[in-house]
Amino acid sequence: MQRRAHRPRRQPSTLEQIQPWTQRPETPGAHHSPSRGPTEPGGPGSGKQPLGVTQHTPKHSAPDTKNHKYTNILLERQRRWFKDSFDNLLAIAQSQHSPDAGIMLSSGWQIFKEVPTNRKPFWSDFVTGFRTMTDGELKRFPDHKFGQAFTTVKCECSTYLPWLEERFRKAGGRVEQRKVNSLQELSDSFDFIVNCSGLGSKQLVGDASVYPVRGQVLKVDAPWLTHFIRDGDGKTYIYPGIHSVTIGGTRQEGDWRLHVDKGDTDGILDRCSRLEPSLKKAKVLSEWVGLRPSRRNPRVEREWLQLQGRMVPVVHNYGHGGWGVTIAWGTALDALELVRQCLKEMPQQAKL
Repeated sequence: MQRRAHRPRRQPSTLEQIQPWTQRPETPGAHHSPSRGPTEPGGPGSGKQPLGVTQHTPKHSAPDTKNHKYTNILLERQRRWFKDSFDNLLAIAQSQHSPDAGIMLSSGWQIFKEVPTNRKPFWSDFVTGFRTMTDGELKRFPDHKFGQAFTTVKCECSTYLPWLEERFRKAGGRVEQRKVNSLQELSDSFDFIVNCSGLGSKQLVGDASVYPVRGQVLKVDAPWLTHFIRDGDGKTYIYPGIHSVTIGGTRQEGDWRLHVDKGDTDGILDRCSRLEPSLKKAKVLSEWVGLRPSRRNPRVEREWLQLQGRMVPVVHNYGHGGWGVTIAWGTALDALELVRQCLKEMPQQAKL
């Protein structure tokens, strides 16, 4: 079941009323904790291919690295998505809204078993205090040869998403929860549609390129941990949060399973305990499973569809995979601009 917020016909656009925070921020990328299942922290240095958009496919791609899977990206747009998103999150983290929104500053280390080709990635210009770890700091990680230390933002999605929904409602938005099998069902009720249905787009708009990447994480009680630790391969991470510590994870492409896998749980506990031995004393509070809505490139574009005999503009914004929180605000700003373009064109379309 998908939850969607649409603009009713002949009513002011609530999307345009929700503005980003304007306090001074500094960085893109974020670590995030699961809501209705985990999403792998994308954030700086996740080892994934830079993200792209379907309506703009440049002839060149960003430099390839070992776990890159996304292609065809205009690097400047990626940087803007990162920066816009992190500017927004960091501003919230530095405001009085931080506890209500579930957003906090988080410092720690990203470590690598082999020295990466690019020791200073582009996102190092945005995060706070980026530096190479010293030999003394690396001694606690004997299986790793290189590391980076920096301060980023952690987003507790189980708090952040309801907070965003409350803002949307206060701005005049209306939320209706129901199952939608086809966009045809919405044509009589809305002037335009914004499709953020994630994996649901596979059926809703017939996008065969959408696929799940299963993730499993654990919440543990370890209040003594204050710094995050992330393996550069993106498969093992420890993120202290407001009420608990998130440890993970898995990245299983094409896997639709939503039940907890004991083998995955044991593997997560084993790998994370090697990085932080004190986790052997931590109590497991809960286990989460979720599906990342992945795609070769996120789809951020618009199109006009004939629905029930009339042309209706549809703006798509889905396929972010494990980068959801990391680039969400940036892609939303792009989607908002597409909505505004549709609104400007609608009177002309009505005359045709």
